[in-house]
Amino acid sequence: MHKNFQKFNSLYEKERKKIDRRLKRLLAKRQPLSLYKPGSYILDSPGKRLRPLLVLFSVKSVGGKLSQAYNAAAAVELLHNFTLVHDDIMDNADKRRGRATLHKKYDTNTAILTGDSLLSVAYENLLKDVSDNKRSNGNCKAVVTSFTKSLVEVCEGQSLDKEFETRKYVPIAEYKLMIKKKTAAMMEMCCNIGAYIGNGSKEEINSLTRFGRNLGIAFQMQDDLLDVIGDESKLGKSVGSDIVEGKKTYLFLKAFEKAKGDDKKKLNKLIINKGISRSQVSEYQQIYRKLGVIEDAQREVKSYTDKALNSLGVLKRKEDREFFTWLADLLISRNK
Repeated sequence: MHKNFQKFNSLYEKERKKIDRRLKRLLAKRQPLSLYKPGSYILDSPGKRLRPLLVLFSVKSVGGKLSQAYNAAAAVELLHNFTLVHDDIMDNADKRRGRATLHKKYDTNTAILTGDSLLSVAYENLLKDVSDNKRSNGNCKAVVTSFTKSLVEVCEGQSLDKEFETRKYVPIAEYKLMIKKKTAAMMEMCCNIGAYIGNGSKEEINSLTRFGRNLGIAFQMQDDLLDVIGDESKLGKSVGSDIVEGKKTYLFLKAFEKAKGDDKKKLNKLIINKGISRSQVSEYQQIYRKLGVIEDAQREVKSYTDKALNSLGVLKRKEDREFFTWLADLLISRNK
């Protein structure tokens, strides 16, 4: 456990609760209710609020004040939830964070429109912090450009993810490009806009941007790994879901690359059938273990985490470097 665990955890929780309260108020008085009540339902769901907190602590780490960026922090959480609503529709998912997904609780048309409204309100909030030069230190264009670029990349990443479902072979390099766009781009953006709003130096902005990007890649690869070796009671979902659905994660692609004989045939069968039955999960987990791809994935997670942490040296205060190190450890050692 990190020596400052209690201190950093208290700081994280304090700011997370502020974000939760802000999100709760955000749509409460808007009309029509048919649009904003479903939006409030999504924002009320429990979450780590990782992305808004990356914005806030990036501001702080370059010498800015948290108060400069609460609207921008809310904006990135709205953007994140917009992507989740639309992802759930495309995946026909029943549950999200232990609750019914929006299109299941209401209907698909409501969910699509609600997702669109979350994106619109995200820009509305972002502009509150950056249109005032005193708050954004004149970096309005850079912040809005970064926010928009991440939205474009998330859409590209989701498109690649869907494309992979119909392709027999996906190179690992293409998989990494997909997660860089779908997951890491938004975490990269959060650190980037926080550094801009806090008026960081060019070196600080670039360093925090690299931190967010590499942490995002490690975060997604850890998710892939937990689907195979995670604790079901802590994950909140069945282990092996990615295998059942035939998802081409890093572990599957690495196994397919290394496998021979019967193992190769079984992995190929998963591709042809676009998944397996729940009863076959342990058989495929065993293939992964035998081929050493769990250790391969663990090395990849460590490599990208190290890249993220190595970019923090430019931050002036030791406490800020230690906080981001604690946060990275919290995310990578998580079970859910």
